[in-house]
Amino acid sequence: MIRFSVITCTYNAAPVLQRTLDSLLRQTHHQVEHIIVDGRSEDATLQMAMAYKQESDASDNAHDVIVISEPDHGLYDAMNKGLQMASGSYVVFLNAGDALPSADTLELIDGAVGEDETLPGVLYGDTDITDLAGRVLYPRRLRPPRHLSWRSFLHGMTVCHQAFYARTDLAKACPYDLRYRFSADVDWCIRVMKAADSLQLPLRNLNMTVVNYLEGGLTTANHRASLRERFRVMRVHYGLLPTLFMHVWFLFRTVVSRFRR
Repeated sequence: MIRFSVITCTYNAAPVLQRTLDSLLRQTHHQVEHIIVDGRSEDATLQMAMAYKQESDASDNAHDVIVISEPDHGLYDAMNKGLQMASGSYVVFLNAGDALPSADTLELIDGAVGEDETLPGVLYGDTDITDLAGRVLYPRRLRPPRHLSWRSFLHGMTVCHQAFYARTDLAKACPYDLRYRFSADVDWCIRVMKAADSLQLPLRNLNMTVVNYLEGGLTTANHRASLRERFRVMRVHYGLLPTLFMHVWFLFRTVVSRFRR
């Protein structure tokens, strides 16, 4: 049975956090470690997290809940803190407001890996976008490729960060680069996939929706700065000319799409 480390980083997340906590609490898979890294919230976030920990400890789901609350240097610094505490076979980041789609999501992911084999470097799946009430609005526009590789992200972040389960040993060897404010997750995913490739570890498509992603977020609120930073990330990994070519293609596709409307 695979042990999953789920990391949730919070800061004043009380309005959206409960949905995330509830989706973990109801998981039928027993080998779950939920690490909540709070940035010293000033609202009810920490109280909610501690109440959730008490409820989980009193239940028979055998989940381990770890809560820390201290100042940090931004989201990716908090993610690195959670990453260093992770002890599971795989680690995944679930933001406050995001949720696992069903009570058996982690159980199904475990079953998709199989037994008596080398654990894949990455497990990945589909993403549905939801609203504040948790209603599914539409599937994420970028869909995961059948066969993922680190080169796939040249065409955009084809796998949502919250649908990307990284083998923990690889993830810890590739901490988030704090020089990036908005796109360190893109860089991290690429580096994890490169590490898996160097060890000849497969990247496994789960062929199922593995996360309900809350519409909006940090990069949506800082869209222009995020795009500039993502260009830098892609240039580092793929070179200047391929990155320029793909951005010209993205622009052309956007213009054509608007014209057709």
